[in-house]
Amino acid sequence: MPLHFASLSVHADDALASTSDIAPPISVSTTFVQNPPRSPLSAEPPSDSHLHHQHLYSRQSAPTIERVEAVLGAINKGIAVTYSSGLSAAYAALLHLAPKRIAIRGGYQGTHGVVKLYRRQSPIPVIDLDDSFAEGDVVWLETPLNPTGEIADVSAYADRAHAVGAKLVVDSTFAPPPLSWPIELGADIVMHSATKYFAGHSDALGGVLIVKSQEEAAQLLEDRTCLGSVLGSLEAWLILRSIRTLKLRVLQQSQTAAQLVAWLNLASGGKAHDGIPANAVHSVTHSTLQELGWDVERQLPGGHGSVFSVLLSTREAAERLAHRLQLFHAATSLGGVESLAEWRHFWDKGVDERLVRISVGLEDVEDLKEDLRRALQDLALP
Repeated sequence: MPLHFASLSVHADDALASTSDIAPPISVSTTFVQNPPRSPLSAEPPSDSHLHHQHLYSRQSAPTIERVEAVLGAINKGIAVTYSSGLSAAYAALLHLAPKRIAIRGGYQGTHGVVKLYRRQSPIPVIDLDDSFAEGDVVWLETPLNPTGEIADVSAYADRAHAVGAKLVVDSTFAPPPLSWPIELGADIVMHSATKYFAGHSDALGGVLIVKSQEEAAQLLEDRTCLGSVLGSLEAWLILRSIRTLKLRVLQQSQTAAQLVAWLNLASGGKAHDGIPANAVHSVTHSTLQELGWDVERQLPGGHGSVFSVLLSTREAAERLAHRLQLFHAATSLGGVESLAEWRHFWDKGVDERLVRISVGLEDVEDLKEDLRRALQDLALP
């Protein structure tokens, strides 16, 4: 029977279970027993035909990786190929598409590093997302955008790209399902850093590409075997465990983030509000605050992302804020159950020195408000 999202998260890999364990076992083997050859005189399968789905070597495939890919494909409404990290997935996408030019703007500095690395071997031009596209281009759209949480219209970029024979890759790390399904909006490939919301507990690195056809997935798998950028079995198991609760986590994080953004925004422009001192918050940036002329709900039917940025009044305040918080950890990354705050300029020198990136976890919204309130008050003291 057709299953809904939450049920797919739990059961999409049931057919791949090879034991009676309820919790999937971790397969740590690097090599596997091969099926014996069939007798040329017999049409009967060999006696151990339960090995009909043959794993041979873990750089090609392994049971735990196969299961997590089955679930990731089902919940993303496509076919999933996993990688050792989000950046290895990004590099695999570029190798696969072999663009004549890359259109990109802003976003995660690591992706720009991957583009730079790709261009070392293939010195192709890089253009802006507002430039005219042409056949053979790859349009790399990160939405929501790191570190601001702002969004762009996937369907509009898909129409522009496809009209001239270009391909659209959407990095949807900041808006995983059930918030958004870019594959349904025209994306040719969807990329996620599985380290973030899919893993969800700050304990596993991984990446994933979502494609539309088995043929494309097969080519990516062949490339991955040669690149060696395979997801580890322990990481695959951790991500598989975490996907079971993805809907519960992501929807709660989205709701809490929207409340925090609305609350902090009332202090924008240096206003005092609800215990936030005057001249503390310059501005807040998030997709819920954007004024857009297209159907946002169609792109984000499950809600908005749980990462946003706060621009404080001074660099000093931004650099110190995360270390004055108690519930928010002063750490990079995002998507985990714990809330994080970081002075983003530490990692990305192109970001305003006054910007603090916030990743909302699963703590109670009132506790997070109080944590921010006290830290901002502390920074305001002479």
